[in-house]
Amino acid sequence: MGIGTGNKLPRKLAISCFAVLLMLLLLPCAEARPAPTAPAAIDGSRSEHLTLRGPLLRGPESVAFDGNGAGPYSGVSDGRILKWNGKALGWTTYAYGPGYNKKTCTASRLRPAELTESTCGRPLDAYKGLMRVGPGGGKATVLVNKADGVPLRFTNGVDVDQVTGEVYFTDSSMNYPRSQHERVTATGDSTGRLMKYDPQTNRVTVLQSGITYPNGLAVSADRTHLVISLTGPCKLLRYWIKGAKADTSEILTDLPGYPDNVRSDGKGGFWVALHREKSELPFGRDSHLLAVRIGADGKVTQVMKGPKSVRPTEVVEREGGKLYMGSVELPYVAVTSFLKECAGSASSILSSGYSLALTSPAKLERVSVEHNALRIRLY
Repeated sequence: MGIGTGNKLPRKLAISCFAVLLMLLLLPCAEARPAPTAPAAIDGSRSEHLTLRGPLLRGPESVAFDGNGAGPYSGVSDGRILKWNGKALGWTTYAYGPGYNKKTCTASRLRPAELTESTCGRPLDAYKGLMRVGPGGGKATVLVNKADGVPLRFTNGVDVDQVTGEVYFTDSSMNYPRSQHERVTATGDSTGRLMKYDPQTNRVTVLQSGITYPNGLAVSADRTHLVISLTGPCKLLRYWIKGAKADTSEILTDLPGYPDNVRSDGKGGFWVALHREKSELPFGRDSHLLAVRIGADGKVTQVMKGPKSVRPTEVVEREGGKLYMGSVELPYVAVTSFLKECAGSASSILSSGYSLALTSPAKLERVSVEHNALRIRLY
């Protein structure tokens, strides 16, 4: 039996609706979860910008936090590592690579960052190899600049096993440096390598070679495997470091775009930044995928969308539902929150379709009746 706007609710139904409403008022706000068939989209355009100082300073590509939660830290286009010190101080210099000189490394209109990168570095460090910065900052130390006698040409993704201290990293190509990254994709270059650095022995081991454009990587939460993004093929590779499959690899999943860095989400999954979608058109709606969250099984569980002018290189999830987004082109780190508060209270149940009104900032997407109960989805 339908319920019209001009009819009274049956007494039993009215009591049931009131009871449901009372329960909603008493229940704590639960984290909004994506629907099984349609992952909830995060609006990446609604973000705070941690803006760099300097009119031509660009490219806070990767984002990291220290053991005390301070930061973020990020490497930029002039070869420095910067630290965010809050809105009052903004970004300050934390570290720099060998050969850094402020006069020669600061970009100008006649000398863009693309020309200074090979001299000043692209931390830490696409040109000079694997480097380390101590807890006090300052000048970085080169740890590795070759493997098996072959120089590192395009050092790229890196992650550290927080128990053993072992460092896993990629060399995207043995033929092209970072400044020619588009050639790696265009030629189908398959000379990339996955490596491990042992800080106890200073030894570098090539775990796998002949990879097509290995880019970012992340150690899994259980430390049994690595997940590596393959930019040209638009795939994720899983390399096993423990267990029965140790020292073998397999394709974890195909991606809807060209991936860059991969970061653990701290929940068993991974955030993968997408530079652009596979079939993206320059015209039409100004929106595209910025990143996807991938579960341990390789399936997409959540997506982030935003304007086409934003092409992220990394997404890092922190406490409180904050996502920090790096970029090689933009002059800021973007911060987006994907957890919605359920502040306020339910104010009424309207007779037309059992609509439920919530006060701001909670937003109602859909209310439906399932098995005599109200099902509510917030976004």
